Amino acid sequence: MGMIEDEPRLTAYRDLLARYVAQDSTFSVEEIERLSEFLHEQDVSPDELVGMHHDALEQTFANPDRATLQSLNFLMKMMSGYSNEYREHQALKNRQKQLDTEIDVAAEVQKALIESDLPSCAFADIGAVSVPAKKMSGDYYRIVNDDGRLAVTIADIVGKGIPAAMCMSMIKYAMDSLPENKSGAPSAILSSLNRVVERNVDPSMFITMFYGVYDPVTHIFSNASAGHEPGFYYSAKENHFIDLQARGLSLGLSPNTQYSEYSRKIDPGDMIFLLTDGVTEIRKDHDFIERKQVVELIRGSMHLPAARIVRHVMYELKKMQQFSFADDFTFIAMKF
Repeated sequence: MGMIEDEPRLTAYRDLLARYVAQDSTFSVEEIERLSEFLHEQDVSPDELVGMHHDALEQTFANPDRATLQSLNFLMKMMSGYSNEYREHQALKNRQKQLDTEIDVAAEVQKALIESDLPSCAFADIGAVSVPAKKMSGDYYRIVNDDGRLAVTIADIVGKGIPAAMCMSMIKYAMDSLPENKSGAPSAILSSLNRVVERNVDPSMFITMFYGVYDPVTHIFSNASAGHEPGFYYSAKENHFIDLQARGLSLGLSPNTQYSEYSRKIDPGDMIFLLTDGVTEIRKDHDFIERKQVVELIRGSMHLPAARIVRHVMYELKKMQQFSFADDFTFIAMKF
């Protein structure tokens, strides 16, 4: 049958079979499980296992029933088709393991690329949290001290997984290399990025982005948006939240898009909260939560430092979804 008589795995199989048939009192089911695991690790295919059983019968019993042996021959031939599929399945599993390892490495590289220390400034307390739904994220944020001004970017690549993560990395490098970055107006930044995205990103993908700059000298916060989820502005004087509405096409849809710029005076105690749609598309009782529920969570924690606000809101929203996110989640808090 093509099996080597003294092959260790055949010997182990034959001995275990003999003890099983003889109803040996020392026999245990765990021995079958251990042998089965061993043979699986050795990549023994289904037809090889049937052949092993055939050979073990012939070697163990003096006069094995001919019909039984012939039926095993028949079964072995029938199993040959299954064996081909088994080998293909094993090859796919091995490739999947390799791909998972590569994705783990890529995720660590991406994490190192986008993670940076938040700027320390006397005029604002800043907190940020970003959690990918999968191993790699399609969200991006950047908060820097830009010649004494506070510049904040938050973006969401429509899509998930590796394509979105690669697109996000391109946005990161574009943001770092734009000549307009230094003291540039938010509308100009988005217009420049839009041209980069339109030339380099597949038409099936697009990017939403919010870009804002706070000047501590004039106390003006200026911003522009490329179709991004509106953030929240909290007025301490009025004790009131409003949406940070800013209209504009998503990046990459049209090469000549111009973006409107919006400005507001920031008073002491005011706050700004920026987010991706992974925050507002949390499901509770099979429905998406409303933005006012996010505001309620912020209200309940806005006496805390900014870093604790974002962690508190994230925890409460994650709890609503049994501690998992269906979409990438990014939330930024700035207290002035």
